[in-house]
Order: sequence, then structure tokens, then C-alpha cells
Amino acid sequence: MKKILVFAAAAAGALLSAQVYAHVTLEQATGLAASYQKLTFRVGHGCDGSPTRAVTVMLPESVTGAKPMPKPGWKIRTVEGKLSVPVESHGRKITTAVREVTWSGGPLEDAYFDEFTVQVKLPAEAGKLYFKIVQECVKGSMAWDELPGEAGVKVLAPAPVLNVLPAEGAAHQH
Repeated sequence: MKKILVFAAAAAGALLSAQVYAHVTLEQATGLAASYQKLTFRVGHGCDGSPTRAVTVMLPESVTGAKPMPKPGWKIRTVEGKLSVPVESHGRKITTAVREVTWSGGPLEDAYFDEFTVQVKLPAEAGKLYFKIVQECVKGSMAWDELPGEAGVKVLAPAPVLNVLPAEGAAHQH
């Protein structure tokens, strides 16, 4: 019985420590391939107590059609880039797409959390998508851009991840 309690406490501690480091998270865990998806990034705190003044989301190459949601008190800036492989959308060949979305303003005090939302078109292929984030604060910044590595190696600043599932006949929507 004692061994079971020790194991349960260790497992709970490992789970909590993983959550402690996941300070910018993605509300949605999954999305369907080739569909339009609302992505909501949650910023849970500032940088060592300093208020957040900007959040930049870098979009993976296979994500297109980005449309950020406005937020009162924040300005939106997007950066376009050339796609290495053009995609077709509504009968048109798309060669460039939004690669970064930045919300700046606020500030978002360390004692509060907020959400930053963008609608995107997910790729036709299933798999994991990682969204690298830069959180700029009044004093300092934090890059949430680490990708999973070797098993058992702790990632201190993980990039939010979306698991894209096969579409299997999903309907067209926006």
C-alpha cells in the first residue's frame, strides 16, 4: 500500500511539474485535417512578474489562411511569407500566407491570464503541429519554442502543440 501511495504521489508530481512549465498553452488539443480551425493561445502569466505587452505566434509552414481575432486594447500585426509549396484554396493557387501574428498593447498584468485567437486552415495531412510563441514583457521576454526531444528530457519552455487528425470526409466550413 505504501509503495502505491509513493508511486501515485510521484506521478502526480510529474504531471504538475509538466503543467507548471506550460505557460502559453493551446486551448484546442486536436483539429481535423484540411479544415478551418479556431486556435486559442492562453498566456498564463508575465515574465518573472513583469506584465506582458506582446504575444507573437509563428505559424507552421503547412498552416494557411490565418485571420487573427481583434482584442480591445491590442494592435494586430501580421507578417506574410512565401510558401515553399503552393496550396490551392477556392480554386486559386496560394504562394504566400501569414507566417506570424503579433498582438501588442495591453499590458496584461502578471496576476491575470488572457487568450489570443486566430482562425487558420489546417493542412490536409494528419500529424502534430507546433506553434512557436514569443511573449514580450515590460521587462524581458520568453520564447515558448522548445520541441519534444528525447524521452525523459524535460522541456522547460514548450511550444504549444495541435494534433491534426485525419479528416475522413469532413464538410467544408469557414
